[in-house]
Amino acid sequence: MTEPETGFRLERDSMGEVRVAADALWGASTWRAVQNFRAVSAEQVPRGVIIALVRIKEAAAAVNAELGVLDAGVARAIGDACREVLADLDGPPETAGRRYGGQFPVPVFQTGSGTSTNMNVNEVIAHLAAAGLGRPVHPNDHVNASQSSNDVFPSAVHIATARLLAGPLIRALRRLAQTLEAKQAQFADVVKSGRTHLMDATPVTLGQEFGGYAAAIRHGIERVKAVLPEVCELPLGGTAVGTGLNAPDGFAAAVIERLSTEHYPLTEARDHFEAAGARDALVAASGVTRTIAVSLYKISNDLRLMNSGPRTGLAEIALPDLQPGSSIMPGKVNPVIPEVVCQVCAQVVGNDAAVAFGGAAGNFELNVMIPVIARNLIDSISLLCGAADSLADRCVAGIEARVDRLRQGAESSPAIVTALNPYIGYDAAAAVAHEALASGRTIREVVIARGLLDRGAISAEELDRALDVLAMARPHGRRDRAGNDGPGR
Repeated sequence: MTEPETGFRLERDSMGEVRVAADALWGASTWRAVQNFRAVSAEQVPRGVIIALVRIKEAAAAVNAELGVLDAGVARAIGDACREVLADLDGPPETAGRRYGGQFPVPVFQTGSGTSTNMNVNEVIAHLAAAGLGRPVHPNDHVNASQSSNDVFPSAVHIATARLLAGPLIRALRRLAQTLEAKQAQFADVVKSGRTHLMDATPVTLGQEFGGYAAAIRHGIERVKAVLPEVCELPLGGTAVGTGLNAPDGFAAAVIERLSTEHYPLTEARDHFEAAGARDALVAASGVTRTIAVSLYKISNDLRLMNSGPRTGLAEIALPDLQPGSSIMPGKVNPVIPEVVCQVCAQVVGNDAAVAFGGAAGNFELNVMIPVIARNLIDSISLLCGAADSLADRCVAGIEARVDRLRQGAESSPAIVTALNPYIGYDAAAAVAHEALASGRTIREVVIARGLLDRGAISAEELDRALDVLAMARPHGRRDRAGNDGPGR
């Protein structure tokens, strides 16, 4: 009942009456949660989890009607309310959440089972359904029928995670891999010095390096696909402790069938007690994001190092100039996108630590860290999506090679003496390398000065062939099926 003089209305739950804003769609449970947790953080539960919860409520209402748990009219009103909310929250990015986004104010740091957010969704849907139906719809008895926060909230987290993994993350990684592979082809014949321990090593091609980067990202995609079946296994149907109390036979299977998609086929938990007490699948998914972050960090740092200079660094490649790099040094340009990606990677690694810590908090039949697991895992996936897209479009696509400098570096590196090992032996080759480095002469010049040609240790033709730096990068003389320059397979 609204109190006109104050702009509030009275709402009641099992603990008594509270006053909530007259225009709020939520009720007493949401109000209590906001009062309890808002001092900790104003950060809200990820929208993807709210969307997944609403989708579960929609499917549950339909199945509950089929099983005789709910009156058909109530179920239809709940379904209509859910679709109305989904049309707003899951709509075009530029307008998503404009109408209903503010109706889910519960902070992400809340009761560990996610009960507060589940009740927030129940209350909003019940309020809208009652308005459409013209009679009361109860948030617990109707919207939450056959469910418990303990199975429905983690199910929503699993669905939100699966949706991000199977869609945006794989798309972003695939785009990055394709962009790297385009550079692999472009730089196939650009020879350069390899490096191990940050020291000169035998020659490689720039294309081989970019092919290795692309392969790392492709492996990341494979890891995402491998973990998806675990994430898609839902605890729905276990209700409070895994026994399924108050959920009719067939409820979970029917709801999951309605929620499942071609991109992320959902399944019911093989063991509801494991699914109730542990969040190992989400920990595994977070581990995949960490591994992808590690790959991106290596790639981004390599790009930063190869771009370093332009006079006193490696200056092997040129990254796109995107913005002025200094408030005091005119003309300075920094590798801003690789730096951003490295920061994202650091955050993802930190998020993974929080997820792992949260995953270890499964006590008996419930994990009480589900909201913080959701927050950090979804944050990691979202950050990686943006980082991969930015790295592909605003950095890798515009990279140019400094071809002459790269070849000069390869030909002047003492490491190319390695190709002479079969002709003059390791010790003699080491002596040639030391003299070349000390004198500033080339390997060829030192070999000739030492009389190795005159003594017949190696012929002129063999010397030419051995010191062909591009041939050193392709010792087997052909490329593999993926187009990589290097040993045949």
